[in-house]
Amino acid sequence: MKEHTIRIFKDVILISFGILSAGMGLKGFLSSSGFIDGGVTGISMLLADIMGIPLAILILLFNIPFIIVGYKQIGKWFALKSILAIAGLSLCLAFIKYPDITPDLLLTAVFGGFFIGAGIGLAMRGGAVLDGTEIAALLISRQTAMFRVGDIILVMNIFIFSAAAFLKDVPVALYSILTYFAASKTLDFILHGIEEYTSLLIISDKSEEIRLKIINELQRGITVIKGKKGLSGVDQDILFCVVTRLEMGRIKRCAQEIDKDAFIVIDALSDAEGGLVKKSKLH
Repeated sequence: MKEHTIRIFKDVILISFGILSAGMGLKGFLSSSGFIDGGVTGISMLLADIMGIPLAILILLFNIPFIIVGYKQIGKWFALKSILAIAGLSLCLAFIKYPDITPDLLLTAVFGGFFIGAGIGLAMRGGAVLDGTEIAALLISRQTAMFRVGDIILVMNIFIFSAAAFLKDVPVALYSILTYFAASKTLDFILHGIEEYTSLLIISDKSEEIRLKIINELQRGITVIKGKKGLSGVDQDILFCVVTRLEMGRIKRCAQEIDKDAFIVIDALSDAEGGLVKKSKLH
């Protein structure tokens, strides 16, 4: 019970800071310049400028259908936290007076994106979303193997920024794309950190020597997979290791110092927990 209460408190803190950060990005940077972000937020900003409807109302209205779908497909707690987060963002935009930080357009695009990305990332760490686009992309990707979530979001945003170029002007659309990329990179950093996980498969006739060197010198966990060479049929030990991106070079050097012809396969992972893998903060 105590752990559950602590988890709820932690989620509330993360979502609250996420709301304030996203509000700063939207109102403190982007609103005065006319720049937009991607996703449902971008559509809301575009229509708010054209139709004169308050952004706070549009963000809430346009996200409701996605929250309903999320409730049915993902779960009630996710939907509840998300609707409260989006409602909180709408109230934040409606009632909190953020200062207009800078007239410089480049700084506006970059730091506006930074605060929006940080806000979305913190909210996601708390188990909620501030933009329904991620829900739509996730559900579409489940229906087809052709597109990943990132591909679907990218296609959606191409249409949004094209509309911005047509309805506003090309420079605004280009600055908005810069805002989107700044937000995307910040979001990735918040969710995954600088120590992004990487898995390595090491295939070598000297696998036992490599295994001992990695364990003794780097203190990393390693798994031995029993395999067989496809051509000769000879048994082959395959080493599997999960490390952070910063440690990857050291693992490769360890293997190549013993066997310069070692076959190494590297694959990026979205996350990893347990074992001897260092756990990211805020998980």
